Amino acid sequence: MPAKEIVSESKSKMSKAVDALQDELKAVRTGRASTGLVENIRVDYYGTPTPLKQIATLVTPQPDTIVIKPFDPSSAKEIEKAIKNSDLSIAPIIDGKIIRLNIPALSGERRKQLVAQAKHIGEQTKINIRSIRRDANKHLEKQQKDKLITEDEMEKGRKQIDDITREYTNKVDVVVKSKSDEIMLE
Repeated sequence: MPAKEIVSESKSKMSKAVDALQDELKAVRTGRASTGLVENIRVDYYGTPTPLKQIATLVTPQPDTIVIKPFDPSSAKEIEKAIKNSDLSIAPIIDGKIIRLNIPALSGERRKQLVAQAKHIGEQTKINIRSIRRDANKHLEKQQKDKLITEDEMEKGRKQIDDITREYTNKVDVVVKSKSDEIMLE
């Protein structure tokens, strides 16, 4: 595999890691209602764990309310159970064929806990990115040792991977700071 491909593959993996971070941070609560809080909660739907967004319509009619309209009204109890078992600490209210979630305002202490949680998730992503860098560098070394690339190509590839790693760890910092600000300002 040429050095260019190793660099390209590493960049792709790092990009996916940042995308996964953004998806995971959607589920971290802020003071405002967001369907991202609940859309990936797994509901036992006829014996199969299914993301809530696949079995219901999710809307936020007010800044502090999420309304869930199950496609199959008989699944409301299972949806309620899944939400209660999640770590959101929100009590669902079944109102006929819909489920309401009233999002309470966050206390200062809870906001600090959520910021710490967001930072922890960000650190895990940085560890993942550094692991991708380490694997790419090992791959480059092996390619050079096997005489498939020159030493200059290996060094150039390493520099590119280091630059990409720096770029994506900075993106992680920006994403986490944005989420932390959102939590503290709501």
